[in-house]
Amino acid sequence: MLTVSDSIEIDTDVERVFEYLDDPYNHAEVTPSLSDVRDVEPLENSRKRLAFTYQMAGIGLDGELIQTVAEPNERLTFDMRGRLEGEIDLALEPTADGTQLTYTGRYDLPGAVLSRVAEPFVRRYNERELQTTLENTKNRLEVEE
Repeated sequence: MLTVSDSIEIDTDVERVFEYLDDPYNHAEVTPSLSDVRDVEPLENSRKRLAFTYQMAGIGLDGELIQTVAEPNERLTFDMRGRLEGEIDLALEPTADGTQLTYTGRYDLPGAVLSRVAEPFVRRYNERELQTTLENTKNRLEVEE
């Protein structure tokens, strides 16, 4: 399993950051390789299920996200199923100037041999993707303020 994690401070209150990230369509706005979010279905306890398409190396990978945790103003967690497997965890913490957003992705790489060969590439790709996603989220929310 590959794990990447990073955080950023956003000069916006935690309620606004949570509200923005709780809308699955906004993730397509800030995540560069997330090309489509569709079929958003509400589940119990304010959770959601949705289909997505993620572009990697020019190939569209379809999958499903099932929200397993929705703690208002604190945490959003999603199980990722399909050709991409894993978990995405978004933790929010209030700060003196706004919100600390920490994004952690845990991804299963298919096949033992492929995993060992591809892991350095996949790690760098995901780290860049994560950093860009955090910066895009910060820019989107601070501009809207």
